[in-house]
Amino acid sequence: MSINNIEQIKSLLRFDSEDDFYHLQIIKRKKENPEVGSNSRVIKTYYVTSAEYLEARMPEIINMCDFSNARACINLNRRSFEKMAFHTLKKITDQIMNRDFASVRKAYESTCGAQVSEPDKKWILDVDWVDFGLEDCGEVDHNSLETRRDALINDIIADVQGYVAESGRDDTVWTLPTKNGLHIITRPFNPLRFQTKWAEVVIQKNNPTILYMPD
Repeated sequence: MSINNIEQIKSLLRFDSEDDFYHLQIIKRKKENPEVGSNSRVIKTYYVTSAEYLEARMPEIINMCDFSNARACINLNRRSFEKMAFHTLKKITDQIMNRDFASVRKAYESTCGAQVSEPDKKWILDVDWVDFGLEDCGEVDHNSLETRRDALINDIIADVQGYVAESGRDDTVWTLPTKNGLHIITRPFNPLRFQTKWAEVVIQKNNPTILYMPD
């Protein structure tokens, strides 16, 4: 079953000026494509400057993902064209000083992946059903499985909202389906107590989430 999170993701995008953009990549992973030489290969990058731009590109993105057996991933923390330019200039200077000339061509993309310009930062909590013994192996009652999954997510969200509220931030969370579980989108919080209780959940502080992936 394919995943299309366009409607949920559009509601999470904020554009305060023409300097704002979101980093979107179509990625072909070796896990689904054994012929890929490295762990993954970027097929195309988009710099999303408005929700309308993203919506207009979705047919193209979907076709490309379907054809290449790839997934479209978007980082929900904004980037700044101005700051990316200055960070890229510094990175290229460092690369040249180190005589790493071959990497210069990848400097901008590398900078976009690493540098965040988001005052309202968002983290991803990656929940994988397998880690909780809740994968669909075809041998369990589906209604019971969904009930157990819902209970797990509700427990995680309740804890997260408590930790975020303690930090004084907006404790609203969002959930996006992934291939094997869910991404819970949240504002930052002190992770120590959370990780003690929910060691199976991976906290991703600057990673993309899934916009679209084929069946």
